[in-house]
Amino acid sequence: MRLFCLALLLLLYLALALYQLGLPGLHYDEAREAGLNAMQILTGAPVTAFRESGLSWGGRTFPLMVQDYIGALNVYLSLPVLALSGIGVPNLRVLPILCGLLTLLLLERAVSTWVVWHDSQESKPIPVTLDGLVAVALVAASPSFVFWSRQGIFVTNLTQLWVVLMLWQGICWLRSGEARPLRWAALAAGLALYAKLLAVWVVAPLGLLLLWARLAGPKPAIRQLGRALPGALAAFLFPLLPLFWFNLQSGGTLAALGDNLTHSYYGVDNLAVGANLLSRLAQFVQVLRGDQFWYLGTVLANPVAPWVALAVAGAGAWRAPRLVLPALLLLALAVLASVFTVSDLFVTHYALLQPLLLATVGLAGGRLLAGRTGWGRPLVATLLAASLAVDLTHSVGYHRALAASGGLASHSDASYTLAYHLRYNGMGAPIALDWGMDAPVRYLTAGSVTPIEIFGYASLSAPDAGFNERLRPFLDNPDNVYLLHSAAATVFQGRADHFFAMAKAQGRTPLLERRFAQRDGTPLYEIWKVSP
Repeated sequence: MRLFCLALLLLLYLALALYQLGLPGLHYDEAREAGLNAMQILTGAPVTAFRESGLSWGGRTFPLMVQDYIGALNVYLSLPVLALSGIGVPNLRVLPILCGLLTLLLLERAVSTWVVWHDSQESKPIPVTLDGLVAVALVAASPSFVFWSRQGIFVTNLTQLWVVLMLWQGICWLRSGEARPLRWAALAAGLALYAKLLAVWVVAPLGLLLLWARLAGPKPAIRQLGRALPGALAAFLFPLLPLFWFNLQSGGTLAALGDNLTHSYYGVDNLAVGANLLSRLAQFVQVLRGDQFWYLGTVLANPVAPWVALAVAGAGAWRAPRLVLPALLLLALAVLASVFTVSDLFVTHYALLQPLLLATVGLAGGRLLAGRTGWGRPLVATLLAASLAVDLTHSVGYHRALAASGGLASHSDASYTLAYHLRYNGMGAPIALDWGMDAPVRYLTAGSVTPIEIFGYASLSAPDAGFNERLRPFLDNPDNVYLLHSAAATVFQGRADHFFAMAKAQGRTPLLERRFAQRDGTPLYEIWKVSP
């Protein structure tokens, strides 16, 4: 019966995640961190490897990383999916949805194995427990999990998969003491870090907790650990070889960490620990409410979810502290680690922790449902059911809003119209004066349109000293077209002003050729030309 319930929950997740998969529009990070390089590899086009760093083979360069702190796993895992189904947005999003499905399965295994070990049961195989079912139910219906999984490349949801695999295999290692699950846990930890370095928020404290639990055991267990460590270390380092090679070629990761150690590129003060922690705690609550998806066309908040999570986790920790407190400790350490960033305090970073958070609530809730008598059990069941029902309703509600809006801002499906217009009007090399258009346009046109980014990444607030010199040669050709955002949607400021000023200084007239808007009529993209 429990296997049947688990299957139904997985089908529920797939139904919510796969519906109208082309919406919202393709985000820049989805294209840049997987789709573009995968398309280039499949079509035989030259690969634009990040920092021009990669593995050369057969006269081609294959990327090692897609950002200084994000590996190229999504690129290579996308290849078989796109090869079988073709180049497209829904096709690209199948991969992260499957990652979400595997995350749910592994999450159930981790929770059930932890419960069975805690209860000193020796059953093989591990049965599906009530705790595992409750955890999967809470995660599968959550808007945060569903909509982050749909755009999983955008949030690098591969980290969820590897972290949960590490958690499960780490528990198996504690339970059995065998070397094999330790090697699997170490391999998963290495893969998580290669997928995105912020996985260290969970990998580091989880590794320390597992090691402490083993060292606190009897002396034979410690000797067994000593024999298993070399193989585990090798398994951990193996997935990180591309990261090491990337830094030997470019030093990119080391530079990114060094340059953003105290103040990040986006202006975050990493020394302001208290303020950053308050921001992160607010985001921790936000992912429970699920109200961070404004770009889908509406904001739907589950007001009961944080209170239910607090009450159930607190009661579960009181009733079964040895079962629930380790999970709460892991979450607390991960949140503390998250106050440091090389980019910004983005709420999307918490895609990594959200399944673990709800799994902890499910773990506590399952224990309360299994153990309480009298009024306690129906109260806990009512609280969990209420939160679950609101989440499910809001997941459906977000789909309704998305069907009307098509996505907003950098998630708008207006990018599809822009790419179509450029491709079929012979505009194969437009000059991009702002961020967010290059990679989506190249992917959506299968490489037939290749924007030329000249805006410069040095500063968000103003163009660098070389911007005018990069722009000047293009102004001499009246056939060139220029891609801009509308004023309200501009990311890198000042470039448009310099463009207009330089054109007028040379006696030329900037002309707006075409404007592309969101479905609600808000202007988003603009195509300009310069007449003699």
